[in-house]
Amino acid sequence: MKAERQPGRHADGGGLYLNVSPTLSKSWVFMWVKAGKRREMGLGSYPTVSLAKARSKAASCRVGVEEGRDPIAEKAKEAEPTFGECADQFIESIKAEWRNDKHEYQWRQTLGDSYCGTLRSMRVSQITTDDVLKVLSPVWTVKSETASRLRSRLERVLEYAKVKGWREGENPAAWRGNLRNLLPKRQKLQRGRQPAMAYADVPAFMVRLRALAAMAARALEFTILTVARSGEALGARWSEIDFDRKVWTVPAERMKGGETHVVALSVPATDLLKQLNEVRRGDYIFAGEPRPGNPEDAKHGRSLSNMAMMMLLRRMKLTNISVHGFRSAFRDWAGDETSFPREVAEAALAHKVGDEVERAYRRSDALEKRRKLMQAWADYLAPKPIRKADNVLPMRSR
Repeated sequence: MKAERQPGRHADGGGLYLNVSPTLSKSWVFMWVKAGKRREMGLGSYPTVSLAKARSKAASCRVGVEEGRDPIAEKAKEAEPTFGECADQFIESIKAEWRNDKHEYQWRQTLGDSYCGTLRSMRVSQITTDDVLKVLSPVWTVKSETASRLRSRLERVLEYAKVKGWREGENPAAWRGNLRNLLPKRQKLQRGRQPAMAYADVPAFMVRLRALAAMAARALEFTILTVARSGEALGARWSEIDFDRKVWTVPAERMKGGETHVVALSVPATDLLKQLNEVRRGDYIFAGEPRPGNPEDAKHGRSLSNMAMMMLLRRMKLTNISVHGFRSAFRDWAGDETSFPREVAEAALAHKVGDEVERAYRRSDALEKRRKLMQAWADYLAPKPIRKADNVLPMRSR
């Protein structure tokens, strides 16, 4: 074969050919006929693949053809991705249909390590219904709406894998005829407030929270001080913080309303960030532990799981409240205990109030009004000094 210098295909026998290009580079090709049509598959370049290796590969292909199998399809299957790789490919293939980056963030969040950490390293063909249940069961009744979206997205990714030829058989994330018989009936989304702590109890809770050393405790403390949503706080990066202006700018893709939100930072919130800045270990403010052997984590870090704060509450034996409920506690406090206008409190929560003209009019001075409100909230949450009882007289020395 080394002597072949004439461009073209040179037969070795049994469907194996050496293909010589016009530039005299050489590669191996296996050719066969199926349903009257000639098909061919590359076996590698020469001399990287030796003659003996090429003949061995061709022999394996001939056996497959004789048994009715497709060597090309089998070769593609050998390149089967992990679930994580497949999910990332699928997101790339459909993200053009989304109106803004928020949707991509949500898909990557639910199909990432926060929920699908046990699946992402598995070959996509190996995933079973039991594997899907291990992902869905912990959140199915706790975070009902999120769990429903997660199941739907798992189903779409696994269907994509089947179309690509990486899976066969039924979809393990399908609802009808499958998970419907294995999971309890999902609670319908409750409109209105999530379980909340009474605002009168929040200052005492903050004392307990500040005594804990966990990063999840710092994340929850910051979330309560800024009345942010969980995803907004956990995804916070140092580049979003302006210490000089004492503001935190949350990008539109991480906001529920799809608009950039500027948070006025109170003194305690700023002090908390400064303390964390002294021990920062990546781009994320509330960093989780890096995954072993992951170069991206080593370089940029990763955020805490979006379950971290909820699990912290459970460890504190607070099973009847939610992280989101602290926003309700703040709103009740602002309405019952302060004279701040309603629209200022709603703006602090990133709620839209009024029409576009009204909102544009307020933007000019709303930040400073919100700053005063957030400082008042922080002052309310601060530890109260212990007062001496009025009927206790100081001891006098004789």
